Amino acid sequence: MAVLPIRISGDPVLHSPASPVEAVDDRIRMLVADMFETMDAAPGVGLAAPQVGVPLRIFVYGYADEEGAPWRGVVINPELLISPPEPGDPDEDDESEGCLSFPGERFPLRRSDRAVITGTDLDGAAVHLDVTGWRARILQHEYDHLDGTLYVDRLQHAYQRTADKIERKRGWGKPGSSWTPGVDDLDA
Repeated sequence: MAVLPIRISGDPVLHSPASPVEAVDDRIRMLVADMFETMDAAPGVGLAAPQVGVPLRIFVYGYADEEGAPWRGVVINPELLISPPEPGDPDEDDESEGCLSFPGERFPLRRSDRAVITGTDLDGAAVHLDVTGWRARILQHEYDHLDGTLYVDRLQHAYQRTADKIERKRGWGKPGSSWTPGVDDLDA
């Protein structure tokens, strides 16, 4: 297993829809193992294949709730069902999120409180996740990556302007920018 470089906002693979996985083979299994290692090293709570430069519809997730109960897995070729988020402005304390492809920053973003994801795992078994709260946020965030959308693309105007300024200041927004957890000094 290896820790992979994580692409930063502006890389074309992050801004294009990913392709379905046709078959799970040893290459896909190794990719998923590397994605888990990369997510854990970052550290993050989710990682989509496009974030490591692979334009396939795969994401991994890993999160321990307040009681320390682990929640970890992989979803291949996911489908997402959500209800529209509640109207209004997002709460800066409870609805902020970050992204390993926009490292070191957090912005408030309103998302649906419930998400249902279906897909398959590495063995071809059906995956069905029906979650609320932070777990729903994680699934929606990772699913967005598979459609070529970063969370900063969904921000309200004032936060969007700030994110755009940060991107320009750091020299992101162009192909080829990446960072490697454990190697590069970034606070993601």
